[in-house]
Amino acid sequence: MKIGCPKEIKSQEFRVGMTPNAAREAVAHGHEVLIETQAGAGSGFDDAAYVDAGAEIVQTAEEVFARADMIVKVKEPQAGERKMLREGQVLFTYLHLAPDPEQTHDLLASGATCIAYETVTDDRGGLPLLAPMSEVAGRLAPQVGAWTLQKANGGRGVLMGGVPGVGPARVIVIGGGVVGTHAARIAAGMGADVTVLDRSLPRLRYLDDVFGGQFKNQYSTAGATAELVAQADMVIGAVLIPGAAAPKLVSRAQLSEMKPGAALVDVAIDQGGCFETSKPTTHADPIYEVDGIMHYCVANMPGAVARTSTIALGNATLPFLLNLADKGWKQACAEDPHLLNGLNVHAGQLTYYAVGRALGIDVVSPSLVIK
Repeated sequence: MKIGCPKEIKSQEFRVGMTPNAAREAVAHGHEVLIETQAGAGSGFDDAAYVDAGAEIVQTAEEVFARADMIVKVKEPQAGERKMLREGQVLFTYLHLAPDPEQTHDLLASGATCIAYETVTDDRGGLPLLAPMSEVAGRLAPQVGAWTLQKANGGRGVLMGGVPGVGPARVIVIGGGVVGTHAARIAAGMGADVTVLDRSLPRLRYLDDVFGGQFKNQYSTAGATAELVAQADMVIGAVLIPGAAAPKLVSRAQLSEMKPGAALVDVAIDQGGCFETSKPTTHADPIYEVDGIMHYCVANMPGAVARTSTIALGNATLPFLLNLADKGWKQACAEDPHLLNGLNVHAGQLTYYAVGRALGIDVVSPSLVIK
């Protein structure tokens, strides 16, 4: 199979879909690997490293898309990239379709087979291709939130850990999954007073058993959320419904109850955001203000630490990538129900129910399309 990896073109996105090590593995399996020139530069991988791995460097994204049987990326294809997809081609990347009807319709029109990293599952009920970026984004969230809180950036001017005689910042993390756990650990490590909200009692027990001395937790109700958000210096939105649009957990009306200059960090922005006033931003212009509350809503947070993120993502995606290339997407998905859960679009048909519900589009069972 010819595997193509174009350079990411989303604003301030420095990650790359394949590392030189991944290219080497694919070549060893008998596949051709096409890498757009400078695709890995933002993550510290030059063209020579790919050539040493046995890949071919091509000069344009157009050539990558024209020649490759499977396109491997990081972020969802941008409008120009979607026009280059063709019937029968496989796209393997993050998609986040539920809040993005334009992308969804373009992928349906392309006729391509699109497998989303964020909906591939494992036998423990986890999301193995989303987890590494959730870990990165969770650890980044308190860091960027602390920066947002600085007075020069419009924030309250509160130091996360305080100083002797001055209390620490109060941080509320909504969601106790992978993102929330990592965010709480880092925020607590910075000295903040941290509370995690979640609706799963087993998850709260786990957090209490493992991290009880580091941060607090509380069962999430609308009333508890409203009360704690009003007291917070920083709120980190870390909720996830796999493949679906994120629920809105903080309304615009609640902003008036918050402390002026408090920070909202919406890690769920890829899925539409969990604050009513959230809208996607970029690393070039990450913060905006609504009703005196500062919002950090960068849609590709892990891109800020591109080398770490690229290697972590590559470690997770490589086995699936090789499986798709070695067997073809249809056999690979037929033999692995967890990979089949990643199938979102095939030949003009939507195959992921949560996306169909969010966008009002009819859905075909993925088990039917592989037959």
